[in-house]
Amino acid sequence: MIVMKEYDVLVVGSGSGMSIADAALNGGMEVAVVESGPLGGTCLNRGCIPSKMVIYPADVINIIWEAGKLGVKANINEIDFAHIMDRSQRLVEEDRRHMELGVQQVQGLTLYNEVGEFVSDYTMEVSGETIRAENIFIVSGARPRIPSIKGIEEVSYLTSKNVWGIREKPESILIVGGGFVAVEFAHFFSSVGSRVTLLSRSSRLIKFAEPEVSELLGRAMGRMMEIHYDVEAVEASESGELKELVTVNKGTGERRSFRGEVIMIAAGRRSNADLLKPERTGVKLDRSGFIIVNEYLETGKPRIWAFGDAIGKHMFKHVANLEAGVAWNNFAHKHKEAVDYSAVPYAVFTHPQVASVGLTERQALEKGHDILVGTYDHRDTAKGAAMGTEEGFVKIIVDAQKYMILGGSIIGPYAPILMQEVINAMNTREGTIESLQRAMYIHPAAPEVVQRAAFNLRRPGHGPHHH
Repeated sequence: MIVMKEYDVLVVGSGSGMSIADAALNGGMEVAVVESGPLGGTCLNRGCIPSKMVIYPADVINIIWEAGKLGVKANINEIDFAHIMDRSQRLVEEDRRHMELGVQQVQGLTLYNEVGEFVSDYTMEVSGETIRAENIFIVSGARPRIPSIKGIEEVSYLTSKNVWGIREKPESILIVGGGFVAVEFAHFFSSVGSRVTLLSRSSRLIKFAEPEVSELLGRAMGRMMEIHYDVEAVEASESGELKELVTVNKGTGERRSFRGEVIMIAAGRRSNADLLKPERTGVKLDRSGFIIVNEYLETGKPRIWAFGDAIGKHMFKHVANLEAGVAWNNFAHKHKEAVDYSAVPYAVFTHPQVASVGLTERQALEKGHDILVGTYDHRDTAKGAAMGTEEGFVKIIVDAQKYMILGGSIIGPYAPILMQEVINAMNTREGTIESLQRAMYIHPAAPEVVQRAAFNLRRPGHGPHHH
């Protein structure tokens, strides 16, 4: 006879899903957490945290290399690659150990550290047990998407999942991709001294950014590495010390081969939901394998919610955290709340840094907005001049009637920090540009570039607009 364990709440995934587990435990519920990987999910173990730990040293390297233009002549004696990687993993492991100890001590929480599979409605098999829950939250995350490249199974390659194990700097690396993960790792490896070749399927880096941001990023990164656009990797092989990738140009059909010591695949991510067999509990997936949810994060099955990378809307930790709050509210309260994705920010920790929020100019026009665009260059501010910033700008998109901020982009020094001002202004009650215009800014300081952009509003393709 199969003994079935019953829980009030089942959470699949221990990233942002843990805030659901915490809330349920605080409400006195019996909770099961099913996690197929290390505790803490992608962000802690393979994503935001370790990547920023290795990218910050890369930023410091660039500051030193570029100090000469300010009259500071400095040399770098040694870059200890193994130390950079070890430091990142040590900090991740400490955080994870704290989580593991915490989970062991909590009453009412059972952790299953395996891949679970749904077998019928609200019922899962995991670690040789059958468990059932009245309420289920699927927060199972995503994994690197491996494109169909002939021969790739026979070749060893890195992804954002296994890169953390390397301790020797590759002399040369071929990176397949042109999105966030690809450009951040390209920045890291080129800064520590690897010869980087970036192979992008798209005609520009970070394809959904403002075109002028992508263009400037491509130009700046192109000085540090070789970048090829519009190319599809179609074949991989390994001979001796080197690996080879054959690409086809999507426009011309031209075939080229590239060789490097290491291949890294950073060509997007796919949902982990397929591993759970969610269709057996009545949860539907879209054609790409992401879980289909409505604006309340409800799946097609009552009392089953999904959020985070598993639904593929905006694959960022801060979005998953917001969604966790909405999903919990919609479980715990009668009054349902929809997720508001109108001011979703992101940052790309490259050199130069990039950050964005809300709509691009093109998206705003496609949605039928009558817009004003405010731009300003870093180098035209006192602080930008002091820093010797030659490239980089702020761009803000505003509704021409209501002066609501619809979106913004920044490329240049401190982009993620400066973008927070625009994000915060969008989240005031009025959401207008006036709080940026009205505030007293410290002079001379980097944020002035944001206020200057806010004052420099123009009709697209026209002169200044005075408000």
